[in-house]
Amino acid sequence: MSDRTAPRDGDPRVAPPLPPLPPEQPGRAPVARRRNVLPAALVGGVLGAILTVAALFATDVLPPQETSTISTSTTLPSVSPAQASLPSMAIAAIADKAIPSIVTVEVGKGNGRTALASASGSGVVYTADGFILTNNHVLKDAGFVRAVLSDGRIYQATVVGTDPVTDLAVISIDAPDLTPLQLANPSSYHIGDLAIAIGNPLGLHGGPSVTSGIISAIDRRLQVTADETLFGLLQTDAPITRGSSGGALLDANGRLVGITTAIGLSDVGAEGLGFAVPVGIVQGVANDLIRDGVVHHAFIGVQVEPAFKDIGRAQVPEGARIVAFEGTTGIQDTGTQVGDIITAIDGTSVIGVADLIALLRTRRAGQTVTLSLLHDGIPIEVDAVLGQRP
Repeated sequence: MSDRTAPRDGDPRVAPPLPPLPPEQPGRAPVARRRNVLPAALVGGVLGAILTVAALFATDVLPPQETSTISTSTTLPSVSPAQASLPSMAIAAIADKAIPSIVTVEVGKGNGRTALASASGSGVVYTADGFILTNNHVLKDAGFVRAVLSDGRIYQATVVGTDPVTDLAVISIDAPDLTPLQLANPSSYHIGDLAIAIGNPLGLHGGPSVTSGIISAIDRRLQVTADETLFGLLQTDAPITRGSSGGALLDANGRLVGITTAIGLSDVGAEGLGFAVPVGIVQGVANDLIRDGVVHHAFIGVQVEPAFKDIGRAQVPEGARIVAFEGTTGIQDTGTQVGDIITAIDGTSVIGVADLIALLRTRRAGQTVTLSLLHDGIPIEVDAVLGQRP
């Protein structure tokens, strides 16, 4: 079934689309002590909508009968004017090099050695010693997890850790000759750059499927369930299909720029609305899960709302205004006040609440950050040691 239309009721392979995003409401974010280093804490949950679309996780529910259809499609990308045209042969070379790093992740109930998988997603080899990236929702309620490599080898997998906050997870297998993907620099990609998506759609045999397009947008916010909102996502028009959750989004050099996670559904369908968790978030989350089994998300004890300033007849976003303090973090004693506006973290501009949360997703508890604030209209900087999200 095409992803360009909403799934029909009763289709056993797909989940129904999720409801539209709610109106924007105040969120939570950070503060600190002026010119001092101070323990602080990060955002809890933030509700709101930047994209008025529903979201469908790109996980495939396998049909009862296996299919022998081979699915491997490669299409020419659209590129920005500043980017040289990349011939299909170059895309084929990138795909050929990357495919050994892409796995099918099968999940189901019962004994993984004998039971048939009930659903599948994709995964990306992260390290040569067997750690594999995928999505949290791929593993949800799984009794067993298997990894099927591109050369047909099948391994029982162990869940190392999962993170619902970013919809990322790490599994591990004991297998030789694994080839990890090279990671892109988080600051190296831009809107309009080539994007190549590789995953394993619909549980089809024949190896991963390859599609291409561009990075259409960055720092997207998307509500994927009633209780889950993902921040800082990459948007791409490279087709991402069901079963491709946990797959790779690559740049023109074959480096990993994101882990594909969701398909956006609007009244015109899903075309051009694929989403991936960016590598800057992926790397921090994966390293935490591998090292400790949990993610050390930062937490700050304040609530924020969008702040605007008037320039002529226009309102211009200015940052994230503190509207309340939360918990007993001691932030109220630092001199920071309700009404102060956060305008940057470590020199990166904060245009609004979503920007603030997306930046904090790339930071870890215990890390020191420099916050730029407007205090009574006067620019100041404060240093904060981010605390642990409860």
